[in-house]
Amino acid sequence: MMVCTDNLCLPDRPREACGIFAVYGHEDAAKLAYFGLYALQHRGQESAGIVSSDGGSVMEHKAMGLVPDIFREEILATLKGHMALGHVRYSTTGSSLLVNAQPFRVQHLGKCLAIAHNGNLVNARRIREALESDGHLFQTTTDSEVVLHLAARSMKKGLEQAMADTMNQVKGAYSMVIMTQDTLIAMRDPQGFRPLCLGRLDSAYVVTSETCALDLVEAEFIRDIEPGEILIINGNGLRSIRPEKAAPKAQCIFELIYFARPDSTVFGQNVYLFRKKQGELLAEEFKVDADLVMPFPDSGNYAALGYAQTSRIPLEMGVIRNHYVGRTFIQPSQSMRDFGVKVKLNPVKEVLKDRRIVIIEDSIIRGTTARTRIKTLRKIGAREIHLMVSCPPHRFPCHYGIDFSSRGELIAAQKSVEEIRDFIGLDSLGYLSMQNLVKATHIPRGDLCFACFDGRYPVPIDESFHKGCLEK
Repeated sequence: MMVCTDNLCLPDRPREACGIFAVYGHEDAAKLAYFGLYALQHRGQESAGIVSSDGGSVMEHKAMGLVPDIFREEILATLKGHMALGHVRYSTTGSSLLVNAQPFRVQHLGKCLAIAHNGNLVNARRIREALESDGHLFQTTTDSEVVLHLAARSMKKGLEQAMADTMNQVKGAYSMVIMTQDTLIAMRDPQGFRPLCLGRLDSAYVVTSETCALDLVEAEFIRDIEPGEILIINGNGLRSIRPEKAAPKAQCIFELIYFARPDSTVFGQNVYLFRKKQGELLAEEFKVDADLVMPFPDSGNYAALGYAQTSRIPLEMGVIRNHYVGRTFIQPSQSMRDFGVKVKLNPVKEVLKDRRIVIIEDSIIRGTTARTRIKTLRKIGAREIHLMVSCPPHRFPCHYGIDFSSRGELIAAQKSVEEIRDFIGLDSLGYLSMQNLVKATHIPRGDLCFACFDGRYPVPIDESFHKGCLEK
């Protein structure tokens, strides 16, 4: 991963790679994809795109920016057909360029292939170097393009076998949908790192990253795409190819902790109830004598609700979020370096002055934003400030599609809990234990990936990965 060395340009909040929404068999497929991507905007805010097909012609539109800014009525009207594949993107490894926006589309032997991918392939660079030495030309710096080259190389065996051959070669995290002129193919890696589910709207089928997108278009949830499954959707209906032997699951716990919308069900777990349970267990683990509980909105809202109800300490919204700060907000100068944090969240002085406060957060990555926020609360007269985090300390980088892939970015990899407490300026700091984190889910511990907490990587990292990772 390429990491900017200027502290001002490193985000203190983790970012996901992207979100996917695909439709088969609906006359307004592109418009449905637009609404689906709108629901998934939290998964990617750098670029968005939709590719559509009427069974013969393939149309596309993609651009940098947010979904409602990219797609207008007249643009959606040009994306004709009963099939559509949409994508919202964050880059996990550096530059954000239109050439890397997805869905990514190529022509091969008269057949159109478009791909939308969420995750990170840990052996993509090795595969790309081998393909380039064989004469393959690449148009982007994304690992997703590697998948299309592998598929094209095996296409003479037929589409389904080409997908199976591709899945056997790529390693890492991938929930993806590939679209041809007449077929959708949904694939999820054998460990199931990233979510992907299937829904139905009348006679049409929908594949998406989260169930909240199904709710918005009033589609019925059918099931999750299974880890290792290749699901083919075309005029013949649904057909699945599953591995002969299932691999151990490694579903990303951070999807539940942070990335997924609270109104989604991910890995069979309702996200809202999971986060509320985190807060309840956090209150049992850390009993604090305080006047009020508050979140830093919106990330800590649901755990704060659970903490307040269990501790019987009143819940207050002591900090108000400005919902109209977009990614295009003018960046403050060096002399105004704290302004960028304050413009998003503003404390209510009359609620917090002379009070003992318990703040609930879902994570601390670098600690710099938390430090600035606590400094502001001290300045307005908060008497005591206790910060409770609803997960264990992040001590290890993620190589499977989250943008903290360097230990140098993680404060808990460099400092003890006490040192973090002092750095941020807290009276006390507590992290939810691993045992209670698992207890908050309905998922067996062995089916989840905790690598960012314990450093146990379910899929080995290829030695070529760190010499210049490809982008998502």
